[in-house]
Amino acid sequence: MCIGGCRVEENKIPVGISSCLLGEEVRFNGGHKQSRFCLDHLSRVFEFQGFCPEVAIGMGVPREPIRLVGSIDAPRAVGTVDASVDVTDALAAYGDEIGRLSHSLCGYILMKNSPSCGLYSAKVYTPKGGVLPGKHAGIFARALKAVNPLLPLEEEGRLNDALLRENFIARVFAYSDWRSSVGEQPTANKIVKFHSRYKYMLMAHGQKPYRELGQMVARAGTAQIDSFAATYIAAFMEAITKPASRKGHSNTLYHMLGYLREEVPGEARQALAASIEEYRKGIVNLAVPVALLKHYLKMHGSDYIKAQAYLEPYANDLGLRNQI
Repeated sequence: MCIGGCRVEENKIPVGISSCLLGEEVRFNGGHKQSRFCLDHLSRVFEFQGFCPEVAIGMGVPREPIRLVGSIDAPRAVGTVDASVDVTDALAAYGDEIGRLSHSLCGYILMKNSPSCGLYSAKVYTPKGGVLPGKHAGIFARALKAVNPLLPLEEEGRLNDALLRENFIARVFAYSDWRSSVGEQPTANKIVKFHSRYKYMLMAHGQKPYRELGQMVARAGTAQIDSFAATYIAAFMEAITKPASRKGHSNTLYHMLGYLREEVPGEARQALAASIEEYRKGIVNLAVPVALLKHYLKMHGSDYIKAQAYLEPYANDLGLRNQI
């Protein structure tokens, strides 16, 4: 566990993960669901901490499978063979426990389809065996999210989607930055500096959150700081929950291009604008205009614009913007 921030050894970020995704043989059938993407790629920047709620509450390996039965809002986790086996309360209590401990984590990757760990994909059955509409969160995942709503959560299967993958990792890095730079001893100055770094990331996610958080942070010096910090980071994490659109990224890139109006020759600015337009039309990926913009900002940009987290929101060698 980390103290006063989210960085651990080798400057990695601590992230929770379903143990089966690490290759641990903890599934109901004694198997695992090892994620090569998590182990081969994300482990370079994340320090994974594995949890298996079903094993943690005393269910053996192998074990009788469970499923969600009842209402969508309040299902019960019961045995598929013996419905009298009800582990709902135990899973919820463990989710609450890890949710409180996970204030030292900066993200969590969950196993899809699981009645305990599923975030968007668990089925809920009727008592007669029918399937209710939609896909839902498992018992552990519900409790985890309820007790720690700031924590970036994602299902491993959804990380195959390039937009969702990039957005989740950006959220983890942003939350880690908040924990490290503002932490448990917030000041108005720390919050203002954090917001200043993330202004253009917010802009990419929409003009409304960009304006609203800007107005909010302008009041930082007049508010009770602990309460203000909690309100600000909740609004910030909510604002960046959904992936930024191509339109949002394009608008942000054009705004940043404006910082080079005086220093960069017209021909170079035209080339930059052309690359942004190609991205907007879907001809090239986001990495192309960002790389070109960073090149000129490095030579001519102010300290303020070069410090923007939008330019490098996570470890650059992950290559995430090459896919969106």
